[in-house]
Amino acid sequence: MTRPGQWWRRKSTPAKVETYTRWSFHFFALIEVGLFGLPLLGQGRLPHAVWLFLLVCGHALFAALVGSRALDWTRGLRPQPLRLMWALGAVSALLAGTLLVLVDRGVGGEDTATVLGTLFAGLLGFGGGSITLSIRSRRRVLGLVLGFSAGTGLVVFALGGPAVVAVAMALTALVAMGFFAFTSVFSVWLLNAVYELDAARETRARLAVAEERLRFGRDMHDVMGRNLAVIALKSELAVQLARRGRAEAVDQMIEVQRIAQESQREVRDVVRGYREADLGAELAGAQGVLTAAGIACEVSGEGAAAGLPGEVQSALGWVVREATTNVLRHGDAGLCVVGLRMTEGRVVLTVENNGGLTVESNGASGATGNGPSWASGSGGGSGLAGLRERLAAVEGTLEAGPVGDGVFRVVAEVPLTSVVHEVAR
Repeated sequence: MTRPGQWWRRKSTPAKVETYTRWSFHFFALIEVGLFGLPLLGQGRLPHAVWLFLLVCGHALFAALVGSRALDWTRGLRPQPLRLMWALGAVSALLAGTLLVLVDRGVGGEDTATVLGTLFAGLLGFGGGSITLSIRSRRRVLGLVLGFSAGTGLVVFALGGPAVVAVAMALTALVAMGFFAFTSVFSVWLLNAVYELDAARETRARLAVAEERLRFGRDMHDVMGRNLAVIALKSELAVQLARRGRAEAVDQMIEVQRIAQESQREVRDVVRGYREADLGAELAGAQGVLTAAGIACEVSGEGAAAGLPGEVQSALGWVVREATTNVLRHGDAGLCVVGLRMTEGRVVLTVENNGGLTVESNGASGATGNGPSWASGSGGGSGLAGLRERLAAVEGTLEAGPVGDGVFRVVAEVPLTSVVHEVAR
């Protein structure tokens, strides 16, 4: 058998709050009977005290039932208990009116009148509080409380009571119902808030998983895109050389094997989550890959990369990698120039080639060219959009587009001051 402690510990936090709320309102029934019902049995001069006590017990159970159904409706488990709400309101008003009549006739003396008056406030408070559990509109809750209070004053005045007594009874009903109505509304709000926070936490966890999957997919594309492009070029070259009986075909296939092994290593690093793009390594790798593909590559400013913060090196390293990949894939370049320089507290990376690339409308705005496009969504998270996301993390910017006759330029700028301050924090 399951122990009570284990049963409670297995519940989620929202389920614990809901259980506490439900049993609190169930316990209100015992409070109503204990505070307002039992004193009736001690009034020996009160006629039919036992019957009144039983009526109070019945009212308490009825209010507990309505409260339970109302909480079910709040959680979306049942329809709104409208009939039970109207029935509880009618029963509460009838019992409260009966008590006012007994007090007006002086049944049982002054001591009995005090007990009946207290019972009157309790019936309205617990009855009205249970009804407000089924009402979401704050205006309707306020209208219910004010309506019962005004009705109490009018009934007392109609029975011949002085205006002061009528106002006092109306204020008593207002305080009693207002307190329990506030308790009910606050309990429902707290319960819903706990469930909404729990749902928000689950949503945040799912979004974090989705974001990590997108990041992983983007990194895989960026890692494999360039290497696969080089492998395709090398393989095609090896095929042509082999058909001509040239011995250089073996060298090309050896280079393909080396690049494939390097790709395997990089994929393992990405899977392990340890990979960070190093700017110096990316500059050297870009020069080697482009040269191997028959594209002249000039790199300047490599020495400046060593002194840059890790975040800046990683962001700019991805720019070099993606730009190199797109020169291999989409252009017909014969020359690619990569430059890195420091100017006025900013580091500027420039990748320029004469391959005639094009940027679509979702890349750099309004740029056109002579060749295939470098689309921002070319790889599900890569391209210009992916690079801008990486640079935005270090407050950097990216511009790409044609700057002359068949010349395409990519310029990435990152302010060093903001990165240094961020690292310091």
